[in-house]
This record gives sequence, C-alpha cells and structure tokens, in this order.
Amino acid sequence: MIDRLQQMEQRYEELSSQLSLPEVVNDREKYQQAGKALSDLETPVMKFRELKQVRQALAEARAMLADPDMSVMAEEEIAALAPREPALEEEIKVLLLPKDPNDDKNVILEIRAGTGGDEASLFAAEIFRMYQRFAEQHRWKIELLSMSESGVGGFKEVIAIIEGDRVYSQMKWESGVHRVQRVPATETQGRVHTSAVTVAVLPEAEEVDVKIEAKDIRIDTFCSSGPGGQSVNTTYSAVRITHLPTNTVVSCQDEKSQIKNREKGMRVLRSRLYEVEMDRQQAELARERKQQVGTGDRSEKIRTYNFPQNRLTDHRIGLTLHQLDLVMEGRLQPIVDALIAHYQAEQLKAGSSQAA
Repeated sequence: MIDRLQQMEQRYEELSSQLSLPEVVNDREKYQQAGKALSDLETPVMKFRELKQVRQALAEARAMLADPDMSVMAEEEIAALAPREPALEEEIKVLLLPKDPNDDKNVILEIRAGTGGDEASLFAAEIFRMYQRFAEQHRWKIELLSMSESGVGGFKEVIAIIEGDRVYSQMKWESGVHRVQRVPATETQGRVHTSAVTVAVLPEAEEVDVKIEAKDIRIDTFCSSGPGGQSVNTTYSAVRITHLPTNTVVSCQDEKSQIKNREKGMRVLRSRLYEVEMDRQQAELARERKQQVGTGDRSEKIRTYNFPQNRLTDHRIGLTLHQLDLVMEGRLQPIVDALIAHYQAEQLKAGSSQAA
C-alpha cells in the first residue's frame, strides 16, 4: 500500500508542476485533463501525508519516553496520536478501492408502476417527487424526458435525466423493486395493500461510450398526447426511436420540437444500450470470479415503505428507519451513506480474502 501511495504522491507533484507550464495552460484540453487527474489524487495523497506526519510524531514521542522530564508529555502525545494512525490507515484503504468508472456520470432515471394498479401508479409519482427533492438538496438539475399518466393522477411510467456532480455515485443504489405497504385512499375497510414500482438508474452514456450507427435505428414521428397545450395532437413532434439490432424502443414527447425530442430520445437509447453492455461485462466477470457483490438486479426487492408504521427497510443491508415521512421528502442521504459504507466494507473484506 505504501509503495502505491508513494507513486501517487509523485504523480500528484508532477501534475501540480504541469499545471503551471505555458504549453499546458494554453491547451484547454490538456489543462482540464491534468486538473481532473490532480483532483482525483488529492484526497488520498493528503491523507497519506497526514499519516506520515502522525507516524513521525509518534516515533518522536516514543523516543522522548526515555527522558524523565519529558515522559509525561510524551505519554499524553502518544495517547492523542495513537488512535489516529489506524483510523487514517482505514480511510486510505477505502480511498484506494477500485473506483466505479460511471460514478461521475449523469443518470437516466426510469420509474414504472408495477403490481398494484392505481395505487402503484400513485406511489410511482411519489417516488419521483422524492427523487426530485433529493436532487434539489444536491443542486442537481432534473429534466423530464417522458411520462405516461394514470387516470388517478399517478404515473404508469416516468423517465427523467438528472445532471450534476457525481449523480450516479449517489443514485445507483436506487435500482430495483420498491415495495409500498399502506391503506389506499379508495380502501373503505382500512386494509393495508401492497404495491410495487420498479426504478432503473442508468449512467448516461456519451457518444464515445456507445456508437450507434444510423443504419441501425428507425425513427418514427407521431402526435403528442397528454398535457401540452394547443400543439398536442396537431404536430408530429413526438419521436419513437427503434434500435433494430436489439429491438430497443424509446419514445420521447415532452418537447414541442421534434429535434429536441429526438436528441432526448437518443440520450435515453444510448444509456440503455450502455447498460446492456455493462450487464454483459459484469456477467462475464461474475463467471470468472464465481461471485459478484451488488449486481443491481432490478427484479430484486430492495426496499419496503411501510406507511402505517412510518417505517422504511432496505433489505440489502437490513437497515430500518422509522422516518419514512422524512425520506419521502427527499432525505435519502442516511440510506445512501449506509449503502456506500456497507459495500465498501464488502470490497475491503473481499480484498483481504484475496490477499490471504
């Protein structure tokens, strides 16, 4: 670990020097690349330097124990510094874990009503609102791509893009089946019903990630439906894109402009095809390693929202919070932090096993 940290520190110093060179400063692309690389290295390098300082201070304090006049002060300093050393080592181990290459990406969020009819569609709308609030807290931008409303004011399906700083790193934990238990407004006998929605969080793929050939897609236009004013059902602004090799179909009708709907539709299509490739690669890795942590399988029930008990349970890590009212207002961070900590611990454990 120390050898790797020394190499990172050396690279950090090289990049710091590069950022002051005229040939780098005057080349926007080179400057941005160097700045990004420097930023990625900064936290582990600063922690490594702090660890070296703590170790040096401990060594000096232990040497002072032999001096009767300094021993009391030395013991106090050792007592203060000793717990910091292993804590820093653990922090650095987490920082050195393999990074998800998609963590910095924006996401395509897809929510669909599952079992439960009207009640499921109402819950789909509430889940979408929950994510809107969560996005607001992080100052992310959320933009609606398409939606299909139910007759009771819910959503059969809603698709949106969320843009901002490291969105996927926080939102990727939300993919899966979300189950709700509560008494529907239409229930006259007060019985608790169970419904479900599915949530898919796709990292937004760039053109460099997924190359789509023009010959592989068919684009159909049709009249918009639903809310939208006078232009609805009068202009062919809605777009349906079909990726012929995979038969993947994407529709977008949120904008009045056919060009904008096409652009949005291509963003969704690119991200769906990227996810298919990611799933294929993960399956290959799983076969090679014979194990896989956190597959993100959407068929898996990940969370239960129990309204009568104001309880939320995340089944992946056995976390239960009696703060469902706050969660539905977008306060998801405690759950996200717990999931990150759990899967980091799993990675550290797997790394220790392989090392042994």
